[in-house]
Amino acid sequence: MPTIKKPEIKMPEIKMPNVKMPEINTDVTKAVKDIAAVAKDATYVVIGAGVLGFQQAQVQRQELMKRLAEPKAGLEDRVTAARSDLSGALHTVDVTVEGLMERFEEIIERLEAAVAPLEDRLPTQARDLAKQAHVQAKEARSQLRSRMPTAAA
Repeated sequence: MPTIKKPEIKMPEIKMPNVKMPEINTDVTKAVKDIAAVAKDATYVVIGAGVLGFQQAQVQRQELMKRLAEPKAGLEDRVTAARSDLSGALHTVDVTVEGLMERFEEIIERLEAAVAPLEDRLPTQARDLAKQAHVQAKEARSQLRSRMPTAAA
């Protein structure tokens, strides 16, 4: 029987491109600590503004008490002026606190928008922790808003 010679087939050489994967920082602890630090600082700013407003109201109250203690004529005029001053001071405090709360909310929204893409890349457990942190932060903000005194109260 005759032998059949098989042709040799050479496979072409294929070179794969050298693709470098970008490094993804998976240091979740640092990211969470940074987020917590920013939220903590923003909370301190809002609380500090509230304390300053309260102190300003106390100073004006003391000035009112001094004016009322003076035994001069025109008590009704002084009471009216004091009420007007106090009302103006409370309005100023309310406007300042509302402005600070709006800024605080803007900072938090920007922070959450910047961190959201990073959270999607986190492992499931870390992503769940980040979601819990968001829920707790929203609850803390709503509690803070509900405890803020207003001139209407």
